[in-house]
Amino acid sequence: MTTERIYNVLFLCTGNSARSIIAEGLLNHFGKGKFRGYSAGSMPKGEVHPIALATLKKLELPTTGYRSKSWDEFTLPDAPLLDFIITVCDNAAGEACPVWPGQPVSAHWGVPDPAAVEGSEVEKHLAFADTARVFRRRIELFLSLPLRSLDSMSLQNQVRDIGKQ
Repeated sequence: MTTERIYNVLFLCTGNSARSIIAEGLLNHFGKGKFRGYSAGSMPKGEVHPIALATLKKLELPTTGYRSKSWDEFTLPDAPLLDFIITVCDNAAGEACPVWPGQPVSAHWGVPDPAAVEGSEVEKHLAFADTARVFRRRIELFLSLPLRSLDSMSLQNQVRDIGKQ
């Protein structure tokens, strides 16, 4: 009996309170057990943005178990071995990241920070919904890649190209 491989994906952002949390939730839902999403930040805010959780709830996705945490947790010996590292904010993309064991495929899928939107509550919720829409499309494209049949360079290029969508 063979077991399907589960691919581990870490979404990185500076604060780990909004974008990376939404991406983690979407991947865990649409990855259907073949992918496991995680999120972390270089300078975590310490709490998940309430509108990020409201956005997940509106999409009928789980809203419990999320926390704003440091990327250092994923460098520890008992951390999951990562297959993909995806930065979702420009600040995290430009930072010196830790050395990740196993040489995971890395890409940048930057989107504007919905938590930085000023305006009415409706405008703020719309910004988070837009972030979720962009990530959902990118995750759908990512999940459609024939991972087992791509060489590492092709896979790296295709995952990076998804961030340009």
